Amino acid sequence: MDEDLTFVDRLHRDLREVHWPEPAEIRARARRRSRRTAVLSAVTVLVVLAGSATAVSRGPTGSPTPTAPVGAPAPFASRSSVPVVVPARVEIPLAALLTPADLPVKTGPRLGTTGLAETVQVDPLLESCGREREVAAQLPVSRASRSQTLLRPGARVDVPIAKVLSQDVYRIELPRGRWLFGEIDRLLNACADWTLSASMLTADQQPARTEQEHSWEPAARDFAGDQSVLLRHVARQPREQVGGEAVGRLPVVETTLVVRVGDLVTVVAPAPDTVADRVDGTGPGLSQADLITLGGTAAKRLCPATEGPC
Repeated sequence: MDEDLTFVDRLHRDLREVHWPEPAEIRARARRRSRRTAVLSAVTVLVVLAGSATAVSRGPTGSPTPTAPVGAPAPFASRSSVPVVVPARVEIPLAALLTPADLPVKTGPRLGTTGLAETVQVDPLLESCGREREVAAQLPVSRASRSQTLLRPGARVDVPIAKVLSQDVYRIELPRGRWLFGEIDRLLNACADWTLSASMLTADQQPARTEQEHSWEPAARDFAGDQSVLLRHVARQPREQVGGEAVGRLPVVETTLVVRVGDLVTVVAPAPDTVADRVDGTGPGLSQADLITLGGTAAKRLCPATEGPC
């Protein structure tokens, strides 16, 4: 019993020696402990989320592929590598065409049309010669086109037109634009000389079988734009197959400008009687130098309308 009293006395003595914090200090410690617990809990949650979001996924080959954290923004490199889709230019503006002021001859009314998916046309008769010579040119199909005809001063649009110049502008894929001039060369090589057989009426209105000699040549090359050629077509007077008598119209010279700038190609065809280059090399009208200058002007008109930088 004495031992128990001694133990109790010793316990009371030890308790009296224990320093108890004041109530205010106890409350302050409790607040600090609560804040540390909240912070540790938040850090734990973030670690768990990051660990689950960066889990390694395996593709069909079994190779590990780390995935980006959920909700995290894509890296700068990834954002810049995504291609930006920019609508390609299709429509050809009116400003891409020659204007009456660009010609050294006077013109009258101006007619125009637009189109889609039309085949580039350079010279239908030259293409006919190519088919007969088994050289079928693969001329490209345009995405868009715009055409115009400049008429003579005072000409009326409700009667058979008397044109000064016709022009077509085509928007085609760039590789096909380069390829076009190769196809033109194939036709020129095959049709340096060609005889066309046809039926015509003689002066006394009698039908007759005739032959007409045609020839084509490149009168000038690479004088404007990225690629260009000036075609010279001589059509001699038709003659009867029997007897060789001259029939029909007199010899004429036709010229055609083909100019490419970027993805745009223009075909400009002045009327034969506006061109100075006759079969004998004489006559009033546009000279070859005038036509080459006109080709340069046409290229400048095309330049702002190309899809890429000019």
